[in-house]
Amino acid sequence: MTELRELYQEVIIDHGRRPRNFGHLAEANRSAEGFNPLCGDRLTLYLRIEDGVIRVARFEGAGCAISTASASLMTEALRGKTEAEARALMDGFHALVTGGEAATADLGKLAVLGGVREFPTRIKCATLAWHTLRAALAGGDRPATPE
Repeated sequence: MTELRELYQEVIIDHGRRPRNFGHLAEANRSAEGFNPLCGDRLTLYLRIEDGVIRVARFEGAGCAISTASASLMTEALRGKTEAEARALMDGFHALVTGGEAATADLGKLAVLGGVREFPTRIKCATLAWHTLRAALAGGDRPATPE
């Protein structure tokens, strides 16, 4: 189990240091801002949705390694998903990190963030990008927070 935990930590560190899909997306047709008032993490999520399918997901901002890794892994997982599939993934991820009902979505690499449930103060770091995704899909204009 220790080797698995070390692998998970390596994935989080890698995505935290070298986030995938980082940067502005000029052709975004949905976007939202997220802010974690407890630690100061901020991000802007950009989506390009065509025919109900997320074709491109990118983000920019600054935050801790967990917040950045979560956003990086999320943007990878969203590509090619319908909005309904993205919401199911969001629900599954939330269940994973909060210890709620078992996740019904296939979380793939996102499972590496399951360990944050052992550190309640870090759950908001891991879920910031996901709350921002919810706001982007809803078309809201207020910044999302992990509350």
